This record gives sequence, structure tokens and C-alpha cells, in this order.
Amino acid sequence: MDRPEPTGRRRAFHWTAALALTAMAAVGCRQDMHDAPRYDPLESSDLFRNGSAARPLMEGTVARGELRADTYLYTGKGPDGLPVVAFPFEISHADLDRGQERFNVYCAACHGRTGIGNGMVVQRGFRQAQSLHIDRLRLAPAGYFYDVITNGFGVMPDYRAQITVEDRWRIIAYVRALQLSTSATSDDVSADILERLRRGEEPSAAGTAPAAGGHGETGK
Repeated sequence: MDRPEPTGRRRAFHWTAALALTAMAAVGCRQDMHDAPRYDPLESSDLFRNGSAARPLMEGTVARGELRADTYLYTGKGPDGLPVVAFPFEISHADLDRGQERFNVYCAACHGRTGIGNGMVVQRGFRQAQSLHIDRLRLAPAGYFYDVITNGFGVMPDYRAQITVEDRWRIIAYVRALQLSTSATSDDVSADILERLRRGEEPSAAGTAPAAGGHGETGK
């Protein structure tokens, strides 16, 4: 009959195996697997001659989505640097609805929902906002409004961070609709729509959208 292995020797073997496994795990799971080697912003570095880890961008580098090659759309100005008259894309009824919704969010507080300058903050004592129905603004090109929304004017701050480029144009289209609502005459309505109105019928949605073309002439 074989004699059983002494308990002490078996225990030593188990401890040795456990230590070996622990050492292997420690070698395989180094800390830099959790904290990847990298440079923090403005950290120093011995790798580059100027001692800085920050590298200047290559000439001509443009962040994704920031190329903005369509200057008409992104500046509201034509090649001559003057504000454009026409819209950079066709304005649909969906665009008008979106423009109204954005206008009520960002503009109505000062200009009022009808654009006459009696918004709630004005009623609470803030400086009188400009009415959008004065002749100067009714005759102002669309690009002028784009510039004001983007860069601000007087006490009005810029809204470039709050309102997307496309939504700025939609707001302008809605402003044009507000202006037209107080100054339009029968001469501004097409003959078929005018006939429908005279008969008391609802004008078709396709016929009531304000005209807005592509890259038209610039304002003078």
C-alpha cells in the first residue's frame, strides 16, 4: 500500500502554484492597460524640440463639418460681400412651420409673436425691441437678418450657438411671412388663390408658400 503524501508537502505545492499564477496575472495586467499612455492637453514632452506635447494643426486643416464652402448659406453674403436677397434653399411649408417654432422660442420674447416689438421681456421693463414691420426692415435683404441673428446687433446678442444655420434661414422666412401679413395687397396674391379667397375657399397649401429661390442677386 502506498503511503499518503505528507500534508505539509501538499500545502507547500498549493501555495507555490498560487504564487506562480498570481505572478503571471500581475505581468499580464499592467496598470497602463487601464491608464493608456497618452499626453494630456498642454503637457510637456521630451519627444519634440519645443518641449510641448501639443502639436499645431497642419495648414488647411478643417474640423469635420466645418468646411462651410457654401459662403452664401453660411454668411448670408454674395461674392461682392453684400447681403443676399434670395434664400439659399427652397422654403417649404415645413420650413415655415419650423421657422415659426424657432421664432417663438428665441425671438418672440423680445419682438413679440407678431414681430411688433412688444415681447414679454419688453413688457417687464427690458429695452424696447425693434418692430420687424418698419420700412427699413421690410426692405432689408434676407442676408441682413442672417447677419444679425448670427452676430447680434445693438443690445441683441448673437444666436449662433443656439440656432443652427438652416434654422436661421427658416426664421427669416417666417419673419418675411409676418411682414407680408401686415403689408400684402391683392397684387401680391396669385390669381387662382385670389379667386379661391373670393369664393371663401381654403387656399391650397402649395399655393400659399412664399416664393424663395436659390442663390439670387445680392442686396444693394
